[in-house]
Amino acid sequence: MEPSHFPLDVTVTEARQLALAQPDRVRLLDVREPSELEICRIPGAAAIPMGEIPDRIADLSRDQHLLVFCHHGGRSLRVAQFLRAQGFTAVSNVTGGIDAWAEQLDPQMARY
Repeated sequence: MEPSHFPLDVTVTEARQLALAQPDRVRLLDVREPSELEICRIPGAAAIPMGEIPDRIADLSRDQHLLVFCHHGGRSLRVAQFLRAQGFTAVSNVTGGIDAWAEQLDPQMARY
């Protein structure tokens, strides 16, 4: 698959729709730090802190569309770009991160 088939950025609404529609083909990847995960998290999302991604790249599936998110979208954008540079074609950044997810999709979720 070519990277052009997968947008670099998706909204939180698009990410949730993709994850719900194709749970076996889409994986949410949370790249926040463990202390941030203690505050809030999206159930079922894989969690690998940004700094561990290079060492744990083998833990990531090239057969799934990876939807990468962080707090606001900056770290996850860098991770998405890094993974694309490593040959992952199905990678998108979730713009706005978990903060936008909480604001737009899950108002009961803790925010920080």
